[in-house]
Amino acid sequence: MTAAGPETPDGPVRVLVADDQPIVLRGFAAVLDAQPDLTVVGTAPDGAQAVLLARDTRPDVALLDIRMPQMDGIEAARRILETGTTKVIMITTFDLDDYVYDALTAGASGFLLKDVRANDLAEAVRTVARGEALFAPRITRRLIAEFARQRRPRPGAGPLTPRETEVLRLIAQGLSNGEIAAALVVTEHTVKTHVARILAKLGLRDRTQAVIHAYETGLVVPHS
Repeated sequence: MTAAGPETPDGPVRVLVADDQPIVLRGFAAVLDAQPDLTVVGTAPDGAQAVLLARDTRPDVALLDIRMPQMDGIEAARRILETGTTKVIMITTFDLDDYVYDALTAGASGFLLKDVRANDLAEAVRTVARGEALFAPRITRRLIAEFARQRRPRPGAGPLTPRETEVLRLIAQGLSNGEIAAALVVTEHTVKTHVARILAKLGLRDRTQAVIHAYETGLVVPHS
């Protein structure tokens, strides 16, 4: 386990990487550390060490392998998310791994396959650091749709205004803030305000949970 120095209030996105495969661990860390706007504050070979390291370094984003010894990535994600503002990206080998569903409930903001390209890996960290949800090209809305099918339906949107409901529907369809702004002919700042209100009203952590909520309530219907 390695760690970097104390956190600075401004500067590169701080990243923690945890994987029990040394080649993957070193490769991901090297790719991310080579980016001028990203810095790796630590690496860990298992979930237990990842949790301890996250408490010490307070990274902005933690990349966690789903399957690790001592403590798997799901439990590590739960513990890391309980103690701070770190966002979590899960790393998996399989397109539709059963563990991915558990990762969603644990609060993961995104998923990546281990064969991700270097540029996509760096951009994924930036995306999640901005507070957006992330799904690998082969872990798309069908995954969340399947997740929603397995859960008991919730009540509808409830406290949301018609415009907020429309924004939520577009989020669930995978649109970015910029694309939602263009579709609704409003500013991106307005969209960000709507998103913040949606999360607050529904008691959701991030856009990933918002997408799950949209499927669970029937606002978006899964395609077969």
